[in-house]
Amino acid sequence: MAAKRSGSPLHKVGLGVRLLGASVLAGALVAGLGVPAVGALGLGAKSAADDFNNIPDSFTAPPLSQSSTIYDANGGVIATVYSRDRTVVPLSQIAPVMRSALIDIEDNRFYQHGAIDLEGTLRALTKNASSGGVAQGGSTLTQQYVKNVFVEEAGNDTAKVLEAQRQTTGRKIQELRYAIKLEETLSKDQILADYLNITFFGEQAYGIQAASERYFSVNASQLTIPEAALLAGMVQSPTGYDPLVYPQYALQRRNEVLADMAKYGTITPAQATAAEATPLNLKVSSPKEGCITAQKGEGFFCDYVEQVLLQDPAFGATKAARQALWDQGGLSIHTTLNPKDQAAEEKSVQDHVYSSDSAVAATTMVQPGTGKILAMAQSKPYGTGKNQTEINYNVDSLHDGGQGFQTGSVFKAVTAAAALQAGYPLTYSINAVVRGDYPEMQDCAGDNLLPAPGMENDSDTNYGNIDMVQAMAASVNTYFAPLEAKVGLCNVVHMAQSLGLGYQGGTNKAGTALLPISQVQTLTLGVNSLTTLQIANAYAAFAADGTYCNATAISSVTNSQGKSLAVPASDCHQAMSSSVAAGVNRTLNSVVADPGGTGATVGDIGYSDAGKTGTTNSEAQAWFAGFTAQISDATMMTNPNNPSLSLNGVDIGGNSYDPAYGYETSGPIWKQAMTDAMSGMPDIQLPLAPYSQQPSKPSTPSTPASPGTNNGNNNNGGNGGNGKTH
Repeated sequence: MAAKRSGSPLHKVGLGVRLLGASVLAGALVAGLGVPAVGALGLGAKSAADDFNNIPDSFTAPPLSQSSTIYDANGGVIATVYSRDRTVVPLSQIAPVMRSALIDIEDNRFYQHGAIDLEGTLRALTKNASSGGVAQGGSTLTQQYVKNVFVEEAGNDTAKVLEAQRQTTGRKIQELRYAIKLEETLSKDQILADYLNITFFGEQAYGIQAASERYFSVNASQLTIPEAALLAGMVQSPTGYDPLVYPQYALQRRNEVLADMAKYGTITPAQATAAEATPLNLKVSSPKEGCITAQKGEGFFCDYVEQVLLQDPAFGATKAARQALWDQGGLSIHTTLNPKDQAAEEKSVQDHVYSSDSAVAATTMVQPGTGKILAMAQSKPYGTGKNQTEINYNVDSLHDGGQGFQTGSVFKAVTAAAALQAGYPLTYSINAVVRGDYPEMQDCAGDNLLPAPGMENDSDTNYGNIDMVQAMAASVNTYFAPLEAKVGLCNVVHMAQSLGLGYQGGTNKAGTALLPISQVQTLTLGVNSLTTLQIANAYAAFAADGTYCNATAISSVTNSQGKSLAVPASDCHQAMSSSVAAGVNRTLNSVVADPGGTGATVGDIGYSDAGKTGTTNSEAQAWFAGFTAQISDATMMTNPNNPSLSLNGVDIGGNSYDPAYGYETSGPIWKQAMTDAMSGMPDIQLPLAPYSQQPSKPSTPSTPASPGTNNGNNNNGGNGGNGKTH
């Protein structure tokens, strides 16, 4: 059998323990245990003993940080996330040979002594003091566990970790005091289990289960003799004995452990000899953590879930409390993601847009009436590699996303809802000229926006007197801008806000400042930057009889003890009457159902549906948003690195479009995804308001208000860079 090796990566490390320090600590031990002091220890020992007795004996080990698991709506695993890779297991799930290996090398009298092995400690201190270095350790497993608790509490704060690891007399005294308390309250088996679950084994592995998986790709219950010996040897120096970095030192240390295992009768000398002759036989499993490991394109949704947990006060009153909950881990987070819908969404974006394209498609599905997020996908995969991104263009910057993108004519549905709510019928007629001036309007502050030039359609068609349904089908700007003025700009703003599309400033529930919605004449043409999640959720209200529900991603959360935690409630309210929602549905159904509708080539999915195209100036952004009774989906395409660049003539999935209208770019993505997601579901008819094409008498322009601050002639004036008819 190989002899124990005196040299190791630790031979350069000195604890600075000298004879005086040994005397002080010994005095503290004796005094703390109530044993008569030895006169030779002197006054230094008495002072240390006083320090020992003055330390409060209350000691509470913190909950160990563990990995959390995020699940989809069917219980499938989306990803495992953690601040520290640890899975806590009971002693019964740790191989007996592993328990014995650790005891043999670190504290062979563990089951015989109390919190302090006085004989072993004094022997080690004397030997270390006389040698001027570290020849032998003296801490019991219980003391080592206490030190690990201090390190765990330090978290990722380097300074605090170093302080917790300092081998000072004061620190050792504190460890001893708390060790005594632990031995009074916990059994030896409990202490051993806690030790094995808290200890760091290098390579991001915390606890014996993570270490077993990392180095040998097995559970802790399956460890063999040489495997257990290797891991037991690493606890003294996870870095110095890292088998991936220093295999020669790791092998030598393993054999030292095997020798002690034979010495104390855990294994026979023959078993030790056989084990020493084997190579390390590592079978390494790389850390598989974080949203980047999601295998079915759920990475962006996974990241959104993390941001919700870190932002929403439902998970803690303060940012620090929410971060602590996340870092502690051990959570089972069940979400609303529907795997069928996610697969449909993911396949569709991948089929239509290459990850190497400069254009990016982002798309989100929401369930009407609940706000549940069903799917979320992007054409550039989630990650840090080439042609990947960690920016979620489906959500806002509060949730690790972008600033949103201008929506174009998709926003016209909001103006229609405001008009119908104000009593204007579907047959309300306006003379939609080819081009003209934006009419005067008044914003919510009472400031007048004076008439401004630039109102025009995407084509030179003079539509004449048309009604709301006809105007929506053809996406006529020169109808909706005058309608916005007639209804009142502020009423349109309030409708947008009721649908989660804008704010009047201030902060959200998490205390983060929010940008107000732009109150300009081109509002109806989609000048505000919004996300696919916001649009899909707003459109879901039309499908749900006017009921708007805030978007939700998390259905339930349980902690490591199986206790259910409060989750953000689904906050639903009636954004508009059911009759108004049916009226909006009628206008949006005309877009996909009428032969001349801008979405006629998109809406044929075999189900009752409605939707709207949206294309901004120069075809920089292209949208299609639509819904059935069961699913609302919004899809957007743009160059996120330069959102002012045109998509015209740009390679998109091996094709190019000029002009790159919404029905040609985002529309097919929406159609394929919705067709696949809806497959097998019943065809529930959307409520459509009664309508006959008999336009009422053309309206007259609204009476100009008294002059005020002119906020109309700004960079959003004229056509506002938005409102294309396709």
